[in-house]
Amino acid sequence: MNEQLIVDYKNFLNNGKTERECVEQIIEMAEKNGYKNITKFKKLSAGDKVYITKMNKSIALFEIGSESLENGMNILCAHIDSPRLDAKQKPLYEKECITYLNTHYYGGIKKYQWTTIPLAIHGIVCKKDGTQVKVVIGEHQDEPVFCISDILPHLAQDQMKDKASDFIKGEDLDVIMGSVSPSAKDENLSKEEKKELKEKSKKTVLALLKEMYGIEEQDFESAELEIVPAGKARDMGLDRSMILGYGQDDRSCAYASVAAMLEFSAKKRTTCCLCVDKEEIGSVGATGMASNLFENMTAEIIARTQAQYSELTLRRCLENSFMLSSDVNAAYDPMNTNLYDKDNSSMLGGGLTFQKYTGSRGKSGASDANPEFIAKVRAAMAKANVSYQMAELGKVDQGGGGTIAYHAAKYGMNVLDGGVAVLSMHAPWEITSKEDICQMFEGCKAFLGLV
Repeated sequence: MNEQLIVDYKNFLNNGKTERECVEQIIEMAEKNGYKNITKFKKLSAGDKVYITKMNKSIALFEIGSESLENGMNILCAHIDSPRLDAKQKPLYEKECITYLNTHYYGGIKKYQWTTIPLAIHGIVCKKDGTQVKVVIGEHQDEPVFCISDILPHLAQDQMKDKASDFIKGEDLDVIMGSVSPSAKDENLSKEEKKELKEKSKKTVLALLKEMYGIEEQDFESAELEIVPAGKARDMGLDRSMILGYGQDDRSCAYASVAAMLEFSAKKRTTCCLCVDKEEIGSVGATGMASNLFENMTAEIIARTQAQYSELTLRRCLENSFMLSSDVNAAYDPMNTNLYDKDNSSMLGGGLTFQKYTGSRGKSGASDANPEFIAKVRAAMAKANVSYQMAELGKVDQGGGGTIAYHAAKYGMNVLDGGVAVLSMHAPWEITSKEDICQMFEGCKAFLGLV
């Protein structure tokens, strides 16, 4: 067991609950290992280490090899966004002396899992004068946390008759931000007193935000505030064999990929570690894999390694590259065996999980890796003594899920899905095996050495 890797991984989870926070950490890790922002280079040669960011929410690390980029790269790719709640652009309102933050959930969640647990707020507020204010509330012991209330069981007869997907509505996932005591009866108050008491709780919350961060209510219009579970990742089980933490889909794979990239030294083939945003909502947007994000990043590398930029070199580079599309898989759940084909499931603690294809039912949305490429990867894992398992997400007609693999496969490159098995995937707190994290790290290093 690589104990230091596990300690560092838990710290990464604790300090990286948003994509921006993950990118900040990755830059810090990379710079400590000799990587520099690509803007500092006009030319690149073998051995140079650079990083490229996009909107502070996606990042790629490159180490230039001795071979021509036309021969392709070895790429580790994972996503750093996770299911959560996002504050709306006009979020604050008061209702019967309680102030709420109106939210819109992000990614596939079971809405009922987000009620009655401690929540924290992470993000940034961008002001009209161009300044940015970083917001983190609820992570330190002396800070307040937030919560979404639920109906007491004594009054929940009608609620309990609804389907689990319906008894908590998306519009009801509003976070309690503050409250005031009910005032005396209105008839006892003057007109001025009634005006003063109107939205008193909301005004108090806004005053505190002004005092703490210097932000006004209108600044929510250009804010990116994410509501996430409050608290740190913890060892789980008396034997401490597991980790309980938020955002392990897919930060378990992202951290292992980055750590492997920083420890590996590129030789002939250029190596790359790409961490992207928006996978949980379809890889859309400027920071998602469905955009031209990776093409543009690779083009910047080619423009600095060749005397004259060539679009054909870019196309050949992408087509001849190998990618490990790192994303988590559903760990076999002994309490719900009817959902899994046990012989084709990933076991918690079984090592790095490879998936020939993902997608839903009839492989919809899958890239379906070539067996020749899988054999090459298997050989690399065997040489490095990496424990791995081959698996699907669950039973064929039960559902399914996709990854970013098919977005990379469109370039013609060989892509294989591989990642960490997770119990309670997409829940506020997810479960992984420490052994799987370690094997993922070793497997990523082995993949970077493919020839």
